[in-house]
Amino acid sequence: MFKGITGNVLILGLVSFFTDVSSEMIYPLLPLFLTGVLGAGPAFLGTIEGIAESTSSLLKLLSGIVSDRVKRRKRLVLIGYTLSSLMRPLIGSAGSAFTVLLIRTGDRIGKGIRTSPRDALIADSVEPSLRGKAYGFHRSMDHAGALVGPLVATFLLSYFVTDLRTVFWLAAIPGLLAVLLIAWKVREAERAELPKEQLQLTLLPAGPLRRYLLVLFLFTLGNSSDAFLLLKAGTLGVPPHRIPLLWSFFHLVKMMSSMPFGALSDRIGRKGVIVAGWCVYSLAYVGFGFATNEVQVWLLFVFYGLFFGLTEGVEKAYLVDMSDARLRGAAFGWYNFAVGAGALPASLLFGLIWQHSGAVAPFIFGAALSGAAMLLLLVLVKPAAVTGPNAR
Repeated sequence: MFKGITGNVLILGLVSFFTDVSSEMIYPLLPLFLTGVLGAGPAFLGTIEGIAESTSSLLKLLSGIVSDRVKRRKRLVLIGYTLSSLMRPLIGSAGSAFTVLLIRTGDRIGKGIRTSPRDALIADSVEPSLRGKAYGFHRSMDHAGALVGPLVATFLLSYFVTDLRTVFWLAAIPGLLAVLLIAWKVREAERAELPKEQLQLTLLPAGPLRRYLLVLFLFTLGNSSDAFLLLKAGTLGVPPHRIPLLWSFFHLVKMMSSMPFGALSDRIGRKGVIVAGWCVYSLAYVGFGFATNEVQVWLLFVFYGLFFGLTEGVEKAYLVDMSDARLRGAAFGWYNFAVGAGALPASLLFGLIWQHSGAVAPFIFGAALSGAAMLLLLVLVKPAAVTGPNAR
């Protein structure tokens, strides 16, 4: 089952596990903390998530380009994880929604620095025929951490603490473990050198890769923060003490489905798997829009979790398939930029539509954009695989 999972892929998976334990001790509780403790509304929640993720996306582009031009991707990965691990627990000291915005943005700056170099390092460390499986494994470990994090938060709130702020401070511990793993265990992988004449900033990729990025951007415009799904769950009667359990159950589905669907894409091709995932997304969003009770919310979160298993790792493997190995960091930079650049308008639009048109309309909007992106992916993106010395 784990054949082909190299040492670097394994360690980076563990790093993501501990990082997500830390992050998800906080994230499911953040909407309740913002709206219930600090008095923020849905629109400001969308502003926080949109600004934080869009800031991160710009840095993902720059760090990806830089990682192609330096010999050590690990250094950027370590800096990014360290910054996030230091910033994230500070939410426990926040006295206003604006302070949460600043801290959340600092956390996402760290993510922006680390993500593209890390994804490129995974590609450098694995055989081409196992890319889907490797990225699926990494996403599975990420979701395993996201499953454990809310359970830890629930356990702490049930038996040891009553204040959300204390939980946020304790989230520093798994973050520190992730940083130590990178420093001691991650190794640089051999990779092709970038010629000196290509040291200028990489322009927007051409051909199929450009079309793929544009389609991903369109999809992302309808893919707002999952914080809104937690808010929806709360409005339909899911009590606060079950929100972390719902979030963990959701991540269990993502964890169990990521590696199998990634490995499936190694055998049958990436595009069909991605299209199936986007179809699941559209149907799930329609369902969330018209859901009326807690049972429906739980079922929809299970179904929605399959979307992540079908797409997260597979989209990255598809990107690597059509990219030059010497410019892999830049390719991931543009990928993350395209996805992140849509995050600000997506979350802002979703929050504003919800606030002014009710809770159904924004979910229909997201489903419609997903459907449009699915059709464009089928029609416009027909990549020829990269071959020769630059394919590995």
